[in-house]
Amino acid sequence: MTADLFDLTGKVALITGGSRGLGLQMVRAFAEHGADIIVVSRKLDACEAVAEEVRAMGRRALALSAHLGRWDEIDRLVETVYAAFGRIDILVNNAGMSPAQPSHEVTESLFDSVLNLNFKGPFHLGALVAKRMSDADGGVIINVSSSGALMPLPGVAPYSGAKAALNAMTVTFAREYGPKVRVNTISAGPFLTDIANAWTPQAREKANNALGRPGRPEEVVTTALYLASPASSFTTGAIIRVDGGA
Repeated sequence: MTADLFDLTGKVALITGGSRGLGLQMVRAFAEHGADIIVVSRKLDACEAVAEEVRAMGRRALALSAHLGRWDEIDRLVETVYAAFGRIDILVNNAGMSPAQPSHEVTESLFDSVLNLNFKGPFHLGALVAKRMSDADGGVIINVSSSGALMPLPGVAPYSGAKAALNAMTVTFAREYGPKVRVNTISAGPFLTDIANAWTPQAREKANNALGRPGRPEEVVTTALYLASPASSFTTGAIIRVDGGA
């Protein structure tokens, strides 16, 4: 049955930035399709609230706090997860930040923060988990990127650059850790997540894309399920745009 292709029963999924926005939607979708979940962000209480939601579905869940731009914290995170679950089958590198700032006003500290969270951290976490996946039964890594990497806008050069690097990493990791590990990118366009609270009312209703509107967070779910499940068994190193036709 086609529905069986999206069955994640018995799988263990780690989702960074999983307490809100697109990450939260993926947590819910993966749990609904049978996966046990590790929810990670800097705010432990927010992660624990989501973990309780997952447990109410009858799945195992673990809430962990980590700064996902710091390699020492990522090292501890990976050791904790493998001690608790023994494996990771699905990794979603979703945590990120995208402050808008004129390039001539960007400080070194801000530049480093944006690059650390959007690329340096996902690189280290992805490499650690991909190696373990490759040495075991394989797995799937999904990197959440942005249309800003493909169509950069003024005022977000560090973010666009970091996401472009993440796209390149997807292709590299797919070849480096294949065939047992599949690695793909979701290139997300404007979505009505928490970040949209800072947008103008017009921006929350209209977008400069083919569909003329921003996406609803739940509209990322089918692409995420496709990439996490056997439905995408011949898809790796791909960048899949979910941006309303930007």
